[in-house]
Amino acid sequence: MEKRLELLAPAGSFESLKAAVHAGADAVYMGGSRFGARAYADNPEGEALLQAIDYAHLYGVKLYLTVNTLLKEQELEQELYEYLLPCCERGLDAVIVQDLGVLQAVREWFPELPVHASTQMTLCGTGGARILKEAGAQRIVLARELSLPEIARIHEDTGMEIECFVHGALCYCYSGQCLFSSILGGRSGNRGRCAQPCRLTYEALSEQGPVTRKGPEPLLSPKDICTIDLLPKIARAGVYSLKIEGRMKRPEYTAGVVRIYRKYVDWYLQYGGDGYRVLEEDKKELLLLFNRDGFSRGYYEKHNGRELMALAAQKPDRQEKKAYEVLTAGLRRDYVEKEKKIPVTGTLYAEAGQPMRLKIKAGPCVTVYGDSPQTPKNRPMDPEQLYRQMNKTGGTPFIWKELKIRMEGPLFIPVQALNQLRREGFSKLQEEILGASRRNGPGCGATFKESASAGADSGRQTYVPSWKNGAELHVSVETPEQLGEVLSRAEDLRAGNIPLLCAVYIDAESMEEDLEEQIGLIHEKHLKAYVMLPVVFRMKTAERYEKEKDRWALLPAEGCVIRNLEEYTFLKEIGWKGEIILDHNVYTFNRRSRAFWREKGIRGMTSPLELNRRELSEISDRDSIQIIYGRYPMMVTAGCIHRTLGQCRQKPELWMLKDRYQKEFPVKNCCRDCYNIIYNSQPLYLADLMDELPGPVAGAYRVMFTTERREEVRRVLMDLAGQRKRDRDFTRGHFKRGVE
Repeated sequence: MEKRLELLAPAGSFESLKAAVHAGADAVYMGGSRFGARAYADNPEGEALLQAIDYAHLYGVKLYLTVNTLLKEQELEQELYEYLLPCCERGLDAVIVQDLGVLQAVREWFPELPVHASTQMTLCGTGGARILKEAGAQRIVLARELSLPEIARIHEDTGMEIECFVHGALCYCYSGQCLFSSILGGRSGNRGRCAQPCRLTYEALSEQGPVTRKGPEPLLSPKDICTIDLLPKIARAGVYSLKIEGRMKRPEYTAGVVRIYRKYVDWYLQYGGDGYRVLEEDKKELLLLFNRDGFSRGYYEKHNGRELMALAAQKPDRQEKKAYEVLTAGLRRDYVEKEKKIPVTGTLYAEAGQPMRLKIKAGPCVTVYGDSPQTPKNRPMDPEQLYRQMNKTGGTPFIWKELKIRMEGPLFIPVQALNQLRREGFSKLQEEILGASRRNGPGCGATFKESASAGADSGRQTYVPSWKNGAELHVSVETPEQLGEVLSRAEDLRAGNIPLLCAVYIDAESMEEDLEEQIGLIHEKHLKAYVMLPVVFRMKTAERYEKEKDRWALLPAEGCVIRNLEEYTFLKEIGWKGEIILDHNVYTFNRRSRAFWREKGIRGMTSPLELNRRELSEISDRDSIQIIYGRYPMMVTAGCIHRTLGQCRQKPELWMLKDRYQKEFPVKNCCRDCYNIIYNSQPLYLADLMDELPGPVAGAYRVMFTTERREEVRRVLMDLAGQRKRDRDFTRGHFKRGVE
């Protein structure tokens, strides 16, 4: 094999870390007390986290720290450095990040510390991988929705180190694109506090009535994945790190899953893919450890479908519970409670009148010296006595694989002197092993003062956007009907005290065939036209766009609105000369992330939806675009409710999901590129709070139409023109409350 595979295990606690190490993991990923995507795991903090790094390194296992959440300005500039510095010095092997601002800061502060780009970055293609490679990411954790051919393409085009999930729970939403938990309960998945509303039951409604015949079902709850049968294919696609999900699971789960995957990874590494097969008893053991209505193979070979979903929500019977208890008891005994020992070889040299010398080897080799043996007055010690005394390893992590005794002449050595020599030898060996990974000096934090101040001041005065003469009003639409109503009301939106209507965004996903015509209609009203590219830009979409790259390069719009990293690269590679605006889901939670995009020529950034008024004011600038109306997209998912329920007609429709509180969430199926968008039951409305918006530093305000029919569009525009409070259901989103 060209390169050894890495088996990467979850560690939600120190016990889980031990279980993963003892069961054969090559690396573990673990959160500390801050900034991790599993805030409710039993994450270590302070000295305990440093001890976890030492523990992993002692056994030759790497430890990656999760900082895979979006960081607010104060957290990034005033807290992150002090949090990471001791970990970097201790020898942390990598930090996993979601936030581009965090990535930039870590590369500046800790240039020797590798950075892995989290799956929370929704990385779906070569273009995104290239951006992250240029930004300094050593490894990319791909979106879990990608197929084997897509993974292979990214590997072939970039040569980057790739990590993919191979076992455990799946999110229904593309990771990093979910606001469901955030909006419903204030617990943000982007901040590590997801409450998992996807595991609840919902009823699907079409315009004709209920689609779910059995009542509410867990329509958003995928089965856990198990890819043990696919390991050779995954490896051949270019995946280096095989990631097991489960930081919220028990240590016994970690031990059991790692043990079995270790067995088959080693089999593949030794024999290759020919004749590779998995024993049924091992599959049954994985099922017993945890499953949701069985397993699926995830998205590696299938885009979506009912067989990926855990619709039955079956509970284990008494026999299965008993078997589970027996299995986990054994795993706890063998991998959690039992201490793993490191085999060492050594030689004790003892001669009268000369200091004793103990040489120990376990990779590193150390030598320690002790007291001089005495000439015995009575009976001398024999080699067997010395061996028995020195062979005790007590509470150390070591065990003698081989111990030689070299004695010269009759000797007497006090037991205390032998014990002291052995303790010093093992202590020095442990220090030698751990010292190899320690860091200090310029590569680990010495540049903080300079880089931190640069990041904090990165640019409220450095950017002059195209709308420099005052705040503008932008309106985005997703249907020709919405566009027609907006254009018919254009004059009303150029009067009164509201910002002047200057631009209209049109949706490429739903209006691709007629973009030039729609752009012409916008220009007839003397407005700027922007085209919103698809929310997800995977290989199928990229190939379609590439075939018409001349059309896209010459599109007569003033700009494009991008929703992912891949679209930025596409536009640059085709020579796009217009403006590029970031939508709200290309996150700019802090000034460093905003500075990153300004350096790439971005002309406008739609403000994140999870920051409150005060937090927005800290980062907003004249290139900021603040949404003041619109339904939040709660989920963007490769799963399709139509397909799950056997109703796929490959035709865009608007369905509803009804929850247990009878709230209805619109669901739009985007068939051209095969993904669903689930919207909030209530639209955001801030038009009557214009005085409270970050006006002094915001360049534009945006009204976002998604699922509205013509009459609703008209009503919203009339309310906006009069700056009236909405008389129908609405939400203030996170504008006042924010997220933790």
